Amino acid sequence: MIVTPLDSAVLDSKEQYIFYHKKVDFVLKELIVSVQKENLCTSKELIFFKQYCDLLMYSIEAMRVKYMYDEEDNMKVDLTDSGFPNYLEFRYLFNDLSLRHNYIAKLKDVSELQEEFLNQLLHKKQPVRKDKLFQASSIVYYTSVEQKYIFNRFVQGKIIEAPETASAQFMISWSFYDVSHNRPFICFMYFDYDGKNVESCKNDIYDVLKSTADRDMNLDTMAYGIDRKLPDVRPKHIKRIDLGPFHNVFAKDENEITHAILKSIASKEIPLESYALSFKIHEVFSGSEFEEGGYFSKQVFQKWSDIIKQDYVFAPHRIIQLLYNKTPEIMNKLAKPPIEVANLKMN
Repeated sequence: MIVTPLDSAVLDSKEQYIFYHKKVDFVLKELIVSVQKENLCTSKELIFFKQYCDLLMYSIEAMRVKYMYDEEDNMKVDLTDSGFPNYLEFRYLFNDLSLRHNYIAKLKDVSELQEEFLNQLLHKKQPVRKDKLFQASSIVYYTSVEQKYIFNRFVQGKIIEAPETASAQFMISWSFYDVSHNRPFICFMYFDYDGKNVESCKNDIYDVLKSTADRDMNLDTMAYGIDRKLPDVRPKHIKRIDLGPFHNVFAKDENEITHAILKSIASKEIPLESYALSFKIHEVFSGSEFEEGGYFSKQVFQKWSDIIKQDYVFAPHRIIQLLYNKTPEIMNKLAKPPIEVANLKMN
């Protein structure tokens, strides 16, 4: 898969990056609370949903520290249909941390850097130079950020027993960062297993999910691909959550919600920190089964229901009012009325 940074942009200043990072962190935390409050995930799904969001927040915070005082490089943000960092930023971060020991060996000693800071501030009465601050942030970054917690293109969850209320024996979760949309997706699959021990098959399941269900596609296509490649696995229910787009002042897409917010910010009807987050859940269920193949290569497949598509919007109260006025058709087609979240207040 070819990945390019063409759909991304560099923000105008470090102040804008500080603003951007605060917005993303705030919105993801609000999302976790609201998804639980609105029962959009089951209790078990919510545990994994929060874990994947935590990985996303951890990675974006690591980017903030990495680029804080770097005058040469800036984090690239997808402004077209996402609002999240460009996928390449996650890949760069992951690859960069694989060389952390090489970089740590080249960094100045902390005590030496502290001495320079004190001398500059107390004796010379001058602010610390940007290059020295970059050295300090690099020390923090390379000594505290763990590569294993970086949100990768594909993040695999473990197989666990499904809740008693589920219509299947097992449950598995995974997440991926779709490189065409530059947005995170979180998936759950409930399934039965015909073999003796599902643990003996787990690596096969993981491999198939990574190769078949690692990008945005029609959910029934994904379900059929998983079903075909895993003869002993009987998928019963697949649920996919799409986080985004994140509609905010930095966005430059053609989305009607984004345009409504940008126009209202431009006319000073609403403050710069105004935002909304689109959120989609797609689900398919297996109803019956059918057989394909000859006598010696017969395989049982699932017949899938129509895709159940549910769209949601999370926004503060003032933005919800605005969207009802500016985009009533979109608001009236949501699975439930827009879900109110807190305002972001910037100093």
